[in-house]
Amino acid sequence: MDEQQLIFSKMLILFLIVPSLAATEDGPFYDYSGYIKCQSEPEDPLYNGGIIMSQNESTLSAFVLPNLSGNTIYSFSSWVMINGSNSTAIKASLALDSVTTMCIGNVVAKSECWSFMKGGFVLDSPLNNGIVSFQDTSGNMINVTLASTSLQPFTHQQWQKTQEMSIDKERKRMVTIHVSDVDGNMIERARIAVKQTSRYFLFGSAISKTILGNLPYQKWFLERFNAAVFENELKWYATEPEQGSVNYTTPDLMLDFVRANQITVRGHNVFWEDPRYIPSWVQNLTGDALNSAVKSRIRSLMTHYKNQFVHWDVSNEMLHFDFYEQRLGQNASLEMFELAHETDPLALLFMNDFNVVETCGDLNSSVGAYVARMKEVEEGGVMMDGIGLEGHFTKPNPPLIRGVLDQLATLQLPIWLTEVDISNTLDLDTQGKYLEVVLREVYSHPSVNGIMLWTAMDPNGCYQMCLTDPSFQNLPAGDVVDELLLKEWSTGVVNGQSDVNGTFSFNGCLGEYVVNVEFGNRTFNSTLFISKGDETIHFSIQL
Repeated sequence: MDEQQLIFSKMLILFLIVPSLAATEDGPFYDYSGYIKCQSEPEDPLYNGGIIMSQNESTLSAFVLPNLSGNTIYSFSSWVMINGSNSTAIKASLALDSVTTMCIGNVVAKSECWSFMKGGFVLDSPLNNGIVSFQDTSGNMINVTLASTSLQPFTHQQWQKTQEMSIDKERKRMVTIHVSDVDGNMIERARIAVKQTSRYFLFGSAISKTILGNLPYQKWFLERFNAAVFENELKWYATEPEQGSVNYTTPDLMLDFVRANQITVRGHNVFWEDPRYIPSWVQNLTGDALNSAVKSRIRSLMTHYKNQFVHWDVSNEMLHFDFYEQRLGQNASLEMFELAHETDPLALLFMNDFNVVETCGDLNSSVGAYVARMKEVEEGGVMMDGIGLEGHFTKPNPPLIRGVLDQLATLQLPIWLTEVDISNTLDLDTQGKYLEVVLREVYSHPSVNGIMLWTAMDPNGCYQMCLTDPSFQNLPAGDVVDELLLKEWSTGVVNGQSDVNGTFSFNGCLGEYVVNVEFGNRTFNSTLFISKGDETIHFSIQL
């Protein structure tokens, strides 16, 4: 018997006794609540605890969840406090058997107040005795005090229904067209055609320099996406491979392409903290020489492209790496953001990192760690403008993704999935299946403002996941994108007639439309923009 099994065998009291049941087909409605501030008292449990019977505060390192149903999605949440150390990152893991565990949530827990953990898990098969344990950053089990713990089951149909309801509310809007003559008399049976010509929601892909002069690549890209990011061409190693040899020719040409086609483009990136991707000449600098090079990089890049990029990832992956702070001191990142904002004040400045939504096992990139890093910069006087979540997934965990987004949404900042793909360790069909899970989850979340796929086409393929083969014929992941983006999440063309009251109503995806109305020999053509809002848009036409 290993150490973990021995610990579990000594658990004398089950913290939870849960009946084997699932929610009804009509409910419950998902609770998008999130809390990132440590509180003196915990809030009430979500869903009144769901299927958890006991709500007494309990101090423990593990507990048992008996009689869990298969083919079920579970949303898990709890308020957590620790003893002893002032603050530590912890994760909750569910043991599926004696070998396999699944991370179901993480939090930066404190000793003087309550912190909120939110996540969950998906079970394909029933689990008689699932053991939930808590580990610190060293992987050691840790005692925690729990309060207001909740475990709420959802069927896959209920989970999807929540997504559909959110999409209808956040990504669509009702429109009523009123048709009348010049005297105000309503016209019945006027023929109406409405066609969507652009999307409001920004959905794009990384592109590489291979798109330049490549008409099939350009055609394929423009038929689908309204946003882009340059895969590598703006990175420091690409624009200044040797000190003083700055060359923006390639990204300039790529920018010409996206601007000519009205594509919104993100700036990625000013700095990358991972030493593997820092130019070798920069790694040989120290002190004033390095500080001068950093400032020169910001001024050169962001002056050259001032007002051209909607976002900038200023210091990429700063939760995992700290090259510049090690060399220049703890204020290095703050000074980068300060100078970046000063140089290009209209661009939104983003943090960007991995394993925030992909998994909860990486405690370097917990929600608490992300928020703490943002606050460090903000306390120095620079407000962070956006939240960048890379999204390099293997097997996605939908309730964890949603729980993380719920937590980050409380910051009330734009949230972007910036580099979405599925690991190439999986076969093409599985990549497509998992990509659909991710896209449905993030597109339906009310606080997500944009999605960028990390699917740039290079001569040797793509980073992890391609949407097409080299001839631009769809792979399974490409089929998923086309089905969602071009069909399900697009209004396309709507045809109809005005009713006896001279009205015609439709529910349209947010974006721009052309409207054509005909009655007898009279014709009216106009444009209509459906913006985000709760009220029905009323659009009046006189023939």
